[in-house]
Amino acid sequence: MRRRSSPSFLPGLVIGGIAGTLLAALWPGGGWSRRPAARAQAAQAQARAVAPRSDLQPDERATISLFHGAAASVAFITTSTEQIDLWTMNVTEEPSGTGSGFVWDDDGHVVTNYHVVQSGRSAEVTLGEASYEASLVGVAPDNDLAVLKIKAPREKLLPIKVGTSADLQVGQKVFAIGNPFGLDHTLTTGIVSALGRTIQSVTNRPIDGVIQTDAAINPGNSGGPLLDSAGRLVGVNTAIYSPSGANAGIGFAVPVDTVSRVVPELIRYGKVVRPRIGIRLDERLNVIVTRRLGIEGVLLVEVERGSPADEAGLRGTNRSRGGRLVYGDIVQEVEGKKVRTPDELLGRLGNFRPGDMVTLGVWRDGAVRKVKVRLEAAS
Repeated sequence: MRRRSSPSFLPGLVIGGIAGTLLAALWPGGGWSRRPAARAQAAQAQARAVAPRSDLQPDERATISLFHGAAASVAFITTSTEQIDLWTMNVTEEPSGTGSGFVWDDDGHVVTNYHVVQSGRSAEVTLGEASYEASLVGVAPDNDLAVLKIKAPREKLLPIKVGTSADLQVGQKVFAIGNPFGLDHTLTTGIVSALGRTIQSVTNRPIDGVIQTDAAINPGNSGGPLLDSAGRLVGVNTAIYSPSGANAGIGFAVPVDTVSRVVPELIRYGKVVRPRIGIRLDERLNVIVTRRLGIEGVLLVEVERGSPADEAGLRGTNRSRGGRLVYGDIVQEVEGKKVRTPDELLGRLGNFRPGDMVTLGVWRDGAVRKVKVRLEAAS
């Protein structure tokens, strides 16, 4: 039997070698051909002179000054969780997240988003080139806010200037400072593109009055400040609207007026002292009744005796002598803003303080009336 010979690659190698030699001859150096004149010109080539420029524009100088004035107040926050090796039972700390924050006062309080610290068991705050171990002072998940505290020299603690969000206008310039993707302080600029937005917090409660901006906000910017052109805090960057998770021109910030209300309570009590009016709600029953009636709102299942709701004349749900269910009042608005679910109603009320007088839009027996209720502190 004849043995089949193996295919030989020698002819191919010879042909390839000849082709390579021809190409090298045509294009010496393996690239573009160089004529003798070109080589002479290359030997004489020198660096181009730097063209003079005029002074920076006034708006450029203002932005640079704003950044240098506020950057020292902005912190980089890293959180860690404990991991246990089941074989050795050794406990190690693993990074769990990053975000931004800012110095609130010279006592070392640092404000950030709740979702930045939510999954961590410890946190480290970096100001400039120094890092400090942080303790958790208080959290407000419904507002996506948290307060940390660090022991840093007072000369390192430069509280951010606080403004107001009440007089913001669409089209107004805003500036976001943070540490996106773990990078050092980064400044992005944009405008207020909308006001009065409502977003859901991590507890699914609505955060009202949210600022919408097109200033680029990326992962790591969360908890950082949104500033006006005077370098004052007007919001806390909290979320982006993007399918990809990166900036898409729509970012949101918790308004500073909410921050100024919540943060002092977190420092004092470790939590937000929530207001109440003395009502009981039921999500399932609410859906059934409002659909049956063909209206939107929140059914009051029960009104506590002697509560603010009782004193305001609000009615809960009960049964008639014949056993028929008599629907209670259905709250449709809080200070003119619609509510459709129990969470929305409680979230709207949570934007006020105990002692505030709040106007509710209430549906009763086919008619809508306005009812004023004074909030009290929840125990």
